[in-house]
Amino acid sequence: MFTQQQLKEHVAQAAVEHILPLLAADSVLGVGTGSTVDLFIDALAPHRERFRAACSSSERSTQRLQQHGFQVLDLNTVETMPVYVDGADEIDGRLNMLKGGGGALTREKIVASVAERFVCIADESKLVDVLGKFPLPVEVIPMAAASVSRRLAALGGKPARREGFVTDNGGWILDVSGLAITAPAELESTINDIPGVVTCGLFALSGADAALLSTQQGIRTLARQA
Repeated sequence: MFTQQQLKEHVAQAAVEHILPLLAADSVLGVGTGSTVDLFIDALAPHRERFRAACSSSERSTQRLQQHGFQVLDLNTVETMPVYVDGADEIDGRLNMLKGGGGALTREKIVASVAERFVCIADESKLVDVLGKFPLPVEVIPMAAASVSRRLAALGGKPARREGFVTDNGGWILDVSGLAITAPAELESTINDIPGVVTCGLFALSGADAALLSTQQGIRTLARQA
């Protein structure tokens, strides 16, 4: 039996093999945030000469990329990217995702929006039938935390501030438990429309295009259905 760490290492290597054919010498690669992405960056390091640069969704990933010798560009200088690679806290069979356990959900959503293709990498424990067992992160403007919490409670959730945590944008995170998210795109739109919300951790309006899932039997690939 492989450990969860080994499963993450396997999918990180599989992701490198998956994305390299999509990159050209002048390409910019979008890179997400999290423990599986850390391993992806490490596995990608021997191939850093295959493409021009990376664009990162967090200070954490930027530092790791730079430590491996990658050039990291500001997103404002990048018009398009062939692919964005990131993990997920939960993903369903339709490739809707719940993300933000690391607190980088806003920048992840922004960088992903510039990419032509989103590839999610995860171990098999992240595949669920219904999103919401993992608390849904919502980034908020600090002055709106109380009012947003009341609105989230009215939607059936139990919001709690992630104490001592501030995002790279200076926002706070409300982690919302108690949700069974059967209509993720609709809920994403509803939460994002609450005044004071920067964004929520649902990636359903624009979900993954493909997912690589590491299982005990090998790598399982899921593709978004048209």
